[in-house]
Amino acid sequence: MKHLTSIISLALLFFSACTSYHQPDAVSNEKPAIYPDYTDITMPVNIAPMNFEIQKKGDAYQTEIGIVGQEAAILVQDDKPTVDIPLDDWKELLVQAAGKQVYFRISIEQQGKWTRYRDLINTVSTDSIDSYLVYRLLYPGYELWNEMGIYQRDLTSFEQSAVMENSNFDHQCINCHSFSQHSSDNMMVHIRGKQGGTIIYHNGHIEKIEPKPEGFKRGATYPAWHPHGRYIAFSSNEIQQFFHSAGTKPIEVSDLAADLMVYDVEKHQTFTDSIVYNDTYYETFPFWAPDGKTLYFCRAKAMDQHHRLDSIRYDLCSVRFNEQTGHLDSLKIIFPASEHGRSVSFPVVSPDGRYLMFTLSAYGNFSIWHPESDLWLLDMTTGAVRALSEVNSNNVDSWHCWSSSGRWFTFSSKRGDGLWTRPYFAHFDSKTGRATKPFVLPQRDPHYYASFMYTYNRPELIQTKIDYGKMMEKAVAGEAIQAEQR
Repeated sequence: MKHLTSIISLALLFFSACTSYHQPDAVSNEKPAIYPDYTDITMPVNIAPMNFEIQKKGDAYQTEIGIVGQEAAILVQDDKPTVDIPLDDWKELLVQAAGKQVYFRISIEQQGKWTRYRDLINTVSTDSIDSYLVYRLLYPGYELWNEMGIYQRDLTSFEQSAVMENSNFDHQCINCHSFSQHSSDNMMVHIRGKQGGTIIYHNGHIEKIEPKPEGFKRGATYPAWHPHGRYIAFSSNEIQQFFHSAGTKPIEVSDLAADLMVYDVEKHQTFTDSIVYNDTYYETFPFWAPDGKTLYFCRAKAMDQHHRLDSIRYDLCSVRFNEQTGHLDSLKIIFPASEHGRSVSFPVVSPDGRYLMFTLSAYGNFSIWHPESDLWLLDMTTGAVRALSEVNSNNVDSWHCWSSSGRWFTFSSKRGDGLWTRPYFAHFDSKTGRATKPFVLPQRDPHYYASFMYTYNRPELIQTKIDYGKMMEKAVAGEAIQAEQR
């Protein structure tokens, strides 16, 4: 009773005189379901409030939030099942709870009687996450592709702001944003349309460029910034969209050709090598090692025009890169997925260089349209490869990005409804190579995802806010600098 009395005093301290703590008439060992499922997760010490809805009918609701073993620090009472956690109180609680567990203690009134349910327990990590998530928002398909933009979300609050919106430059397509070293000091994005080009922000300077030199077969597609900021590796793809009238995969995106090239941001020069630029293979989705000496990518055998789409399978490969000379050599197959009847896409190396996360699907490389797509992990020190079963779902899990510390990663998943991708996060232990149960990006309104009709594309974590978006929009109208061939 002493514990309950203390909670009552705490509640009266923080809330008005008309608010009173409701002592339970009964205690249940049942765990109440909540949405989103913020239970048994590990959360960053700086994450926004985990607002949720209690999915059990009642006449009134009471939620206590505190550190396990201590009195509640936050009390939320309402006649609706929505739990809206005060931002400042939440931030203060997380600081105190770093390295500890916190509880959501839910009580529900039904017919004048209050029942307290079993505590929902979560862990607060001492590891913070990068403050901003950058993503493209668009409709899940191609019917309304002309309504899209690049946005940034402050992960420590609920603030979302536009970086670039294509309504400001004649609804042209905007895609493939990329950063170097999780920093807003270097950013690029493609514009597709009558004013097409690649907009690059590099150390305070913005320019519009055409990275495809005369004589190169195709333009720049999927990018990867070199960790030292001077180079951007691009795949050079000829892509075809296919629409199926039946089956579980109504849309397929496939390469008809693909190669790799590297653009020198400072000299406006593009170069390549025959080992990654040829008609024998499709090379795509480049990603640099943290030291900048190795370029990873996906490679498949080139097919003729009569091939079946489900016959294209990509292996995980690498080449060495000499930063001084720009020379590419020593091609290696890191993981021969095709030998196992599978296909690799989106290789991403952890900041410490030990792990490489990739998406594995049945075939092709645009795994966002493949429900069987899962995240896999390669331990670069042991060569061990495994599925991230603690993270994967029965629907698409793809488009992933490590945090700058390597202690967190984000990815896009269609686990909610099979249609819209949402950004999820998980904590990662580099010693064990294991991840925790993922959680969806918190929103102020827990019903947000049920009515939000856009999909999140290519989530990227960065450390500081982008404040030059309007200048990048203005650069779209300018003339593009034509890259020269080195």
